[in-house]
Amino acid sequence: MARVQLNPVLEQINGQIGDLVFRRYEDKVVLARKASPSRQEATPAQVATRERFRAAAEYGKLVMADPVLKALYATAAKAKKKPIFSVMVADYLHAPSVTAVTLDGYTGAASGTISVNASDDFEVTAVTVTLASEGGTILESGAAVVGNGRWTYTTTTNVTPGTTVTVTATALDRPGNSGSSQETLLVS
Repeated sequence: MARVQLNPVLEQINGQIGDLVFRRYEDKVVLARKASPSRQEATPAQVATRERFRAAAEYGKLVMADPVLKALYATAAKAKKKPIFSVMVADYLHAPSVTAVTLDGYTGAASGTISVNASDDFEVTAVTVTLASEGGTILESGAAVVGNGRWTYTTTTNVTPGTTVTVTATALDRPGNSGSSQETLLVS
């Protein structure tokens, strides 16, 4: 790819002129040909993907209108050396993940602790933990508290020994995406 030093007047150009598109990335201007639209009808998967990106762009516009949220994304964009809008869109498109649910501090008694590792490309805003019996009856549910990069949930009910408990941890991010993981324990 050729590198050209533009005239100072041209360095300020951004957008489309004829079949050429000028884009700014950090302190550089990139020149490309305008993409030609496909003449084929879009597949259902392509339509779904376009809808996801349309919704992601809408989310980005809403965040840009909120000075507090915009400042959060601006800080992350600067650290990642990416445009702020692309960080917003990426956050919308990527759900958080729960990488570990640790039951070492839980024995079935109230005041037991369940640790959760959750991550996201931008920020995990909340983690909820739900305990259910083998039949699917919810025993308890609540919000975990973050500290030292881990989320911790403290149980509030005593579970009868011999009960199989399924623990589900669900992480949420700022756009409202969720990711979850489960662990099962036989209370002794």
